[in-house]
Amino acid sequence: MVKVKAKKTKKQDKQVKEINKEENEVILPPVRMSDDPTPKQVKWINRQRVLVFAARGINHRHRHLMEDLKKIMPHHKSESKMERSKNLYVVNEISEMKNCNKCILFEGRKMRDLYLWLANIPNGPSAKFLVENIYTMGELKMTGNCLKGSRPLLSFDPQFTKDPHYSLLKELLIQIFGVPKHHPKSQPFFDHVYTFMILDNRIWFRNYQILSEDGALAEIGPRFVLNPVKIFSGSFGGATLWENAKYVSPAKLRQAYNRKAANKYERRIEKKVMNEATRPETGYPDIEGADFFKGDPIKKAEDALMEEEIKQENDSVADESENETPMKTGFSMRISRPDKTIRRKQLKAKSKAISDQIKKRKKFIKKKVIKK
Repeated sequence: MVKVKAKKTKKQDKQVKEINKEENEVILPPVRMSDDPTPKQVKWINRQRVLVFAARGINHRHRHLMEDLKKIMPHHKSESKMERSKNLYVVNEISEMKNCNKCILFEGRKMRDLYLWLANIPNGPSAKFLVENIYTMGELKMTGNCLKGSRPLLSFDPQFTKDPHYSLLKELLIQIFGVPKHHPKSQPFFDHVYTFMILDNRIWFRNYQILSEDGALAEIGPRFVLNPVKIFSGSFGGATLWENAKYVSPAKLRQAYNRKAANKYERRIEKKVMNEATRPETGYPDIEGADFFKGDPIKKAEDALMEEEIKQENDSVADESENETPMKTGFSMRISRPDKTIRRKQLKAKSKAISDQIKKRKKFIKKKVIKK
């Protein structure tokens, strides 16, 4: 009987203590200070999973770019290459099998051009891009580095908010490249930044490491440029919401370049034919024979000048004689004689000046040669 009473007293004491605790407890309002650590959530709410894979026909460089994107996206899921003969609507079924609601598909053409599809599955929208200026992490070898699985900050150009199609692309990029909070494979802090800039109607992608709180950055890689082609209302199809009027396919650019090169070759041949057709038989048609180049060139030049002046004087005299009467011919000849002598003296002075200049040049050239 004594043992039973002792047990009852212990139970009564515990009940009294619990009642006193409940009375002393003060329930605080649900407010948390900014310095306090955030309570860890066991379950992650934003369940974004991105399927990253490619169709057959991409080259090694495109494959390395796809692997780089997988490295910097911890919330991705991979899949083997898809056959090119299949329709793109099959991607919706593949992503549903993988339990993914976003998709990045790489599609190659002619082993040189790369197209990128960004899609929201299964209802859309989806966007098609031409990937240009590809530089992978292995090629760049940048100084920046980040922890694998860390969450990125997304930085967008203010021009994304000006146009409606860019604002739609911005929302699509945020949902695909933004790593969900408390993802099992991600780290709980930010140490790198994705920047999306608009220039020349293209979206330029860069990845930077955050070095310090001051804003110092170091590039990590990869680099690529997205040239938007079309935006569709559905997933990998549907009505076209927007189409780039300035887009020119790389095949057409190569055709234009080849045509330009062909026209250049044709013009060169036409010039050769025209030169051959219009080329004179002799190099100097006014000079007969090669004897003209023999002897002293200064004397030859003086003689040629004198002959030209005499011909001009004779022609002028002949014109005057035709116009005037025969009584005035003698008087005109007497008047023209002193003019001839003056002109001859002027020609001799000119020839001497030319010869002096030629001699000075020869001496100057000889001095230069001796100095060397």
